[in-house]
Amino acid sequence: MIKKIALATAFAASPALVLAEPVNANNENWKEKYPNQYASWASSENTDQVVDMLEQNPNLVVLWAGYGFMKDYNKARGHQFALTDVIQTLRTGYPQGDKDGPMPAACWSCKTPDVARLIESEGEEGFMPHKWGSWGHEMDNSIGCADCHDSTSPKLALSRPYAERAMEVIDQPFAEQSRKMKGSQTCGQCHVEYYFDATNNNTVKFPWDNGLTAEDAEAYFDAIGFADWTHGISKAPMIKAQHPEYETWAISTHAEMDVTCIDCHMPKTTNEEGRKFSMHNVGNAMDNFEQVCASCHDSKADMEADLKDNKAKIAQAQSDAEAVIIRAHFEAKAAWDAGATEEQMKTALQHIRHAQWRWDYAIASHAIYVHNPSEALRLLASAKEIGEQAQAELKTVLDALNVKQPVALPDISTKAKAHEVVGFDHKADKANKARFLEERVKGEWKTNLK
Repeated sequence: MIKKIALATAFAASPALVLAEPVNANNENWKEKYPNQYASWASSENTDQVVDMLEQNPNLVVLWAGYGFMKDYNKARGHQFALTDVIQTLRTGYPQGDKDGPMPAACWSCKTPDVARLIESEGEEGFMPHKWGSWGHEMDNSIGCADCHDSTSPKLALSRPYAERAMEVIDQPFAEQSRKMKGSQTCGQCHVEYYFDATNNNTVKFPWDNGLTAEDAEAYFDAIGFADWTHGISKAPMIKAQHPEYETWAISTHAEMDVTCIDCHMPKTTNEEGRKFSMHNVGNAMDNFEQVCASCHDSKADMEADLKDNKAKIAQAQSDAEAVIIRAHFEAKAAWDAGATEEQMKTALQHIRHAQWRWDYAIASHAIYVHNPSEALRLLASAKEIGEQAQAELKTVLDALNVKQPVALPDISTKAKAHEVVGFDHKADKANKARFLEERVKGEWKTNLK
């Protein structure tokens, strides 16, 4: 599928695009020359609602026990909020010094064009090895113009060298793509699965060496022995999916029909002088149904009904998979508590790792119910099946240790109860974060929090 996309969209090879001038990271500097694009980009400030996903689904706290996402996970807001949200989330901690905190510098990578500016001036080898907090004073612009464009023209550009390398790995070199595909690749600098490579200064890397499916990435991570964290309940070596929209799109019917991110989320419109320009608010395609969707879909009402049905089916499959995986985590804990050995637990923990990875890959991909619902359902069914394999392995271990079954599960019906179960003091962490925001961010950094 990947090579098919590349062939369908490739132009004759041309020299790779080089950013000829220093990265112009300040979004305000683009306003005068590109007023329509700027105004539509600025309108993403309207998508300002904060939705606490842990409140909506406390299961997530347990599934991510021991990892930053158990602390805080909100639904993504518009591009205007990317920078302020990464500063305010509990996941990035409250570093009071440049060498403090849980996150590396790479955690800024998808939040601001200031990263492109700093990589250009410092090199990846100069930017990436540091802690996240050490660069806060340099971060002043949320996702914007220089993330996707050459600083001297409207030409599209990959501003992140690690993304350019990744596109070459899957035989889609940026310079050889059509303008439309280049646009999708600029989205794919961030809307992808990635990890921070500890063997290379915590540089961002996309796990695409084997291909773009969840199973391809899973095999890659297994081969290098990578884990994002050790689960706080089951002790399984876990992988956290990020937001693999590029990957789930690339194997979709939309991609097969050459329908890209830009077609749906950045359609052309006309200004008051009759000149066409691309909308830069990265909006919901259904808001422009006639222009964006009607060439393939007969009726907006029918499409809305289909999407509602997709969403419901995926939500049910997600819930079914979560129930199985959560039980496996607690059964693993019961086995450890009863004296299980690492050898006894090895197979079950690997199943838990794979089951949760596939569940996460499906739900972490924003709007997968639109982009590729069949892939979401496939992954969630696989997650449930592998989770049941983990339970079968654990039953054997529990039987051998004479553990009474079924293992009792604690009450995790609310975010607060789930936090108590995983041993996280949410109130204390929020207080520490508030002090960090007041003393360091407002005192030393440039970002206007919103």
